[in-house]
Amino acid sequence: MLLKEATARLTESELANIGAGEVAYIRKMDWSEVSRCFPEAPDIDPDVDLWALFGADGTPILLTDNRSSTFYRAAEDELKTVSLH
Repeated sequence: MLLKEATARLTESELANIGAGEVAYIRKMDWSEVSRCFPEAPDIDPDVDLWALFGADGTPILLTDNRSSTFYRAAEDELKTVSLH
């Protein structure tokens, strides 16, 4: 209930910018999602596990087959990471 009240006072733009430049999220991606988020990516083997790093606002930062790489990149950019399930 408290969260609902707090977000009711934020505009959509303000909500989208929370954590911008400070927070990034890591999520496992299915190969079928790659072209939507990373249109410049080459064709990818559907059997490869993919991991992506996104800015808090959903901006794609990195696509890799190595989960650790997402954490290294976030650290380089001084971003705090969270995982989505």
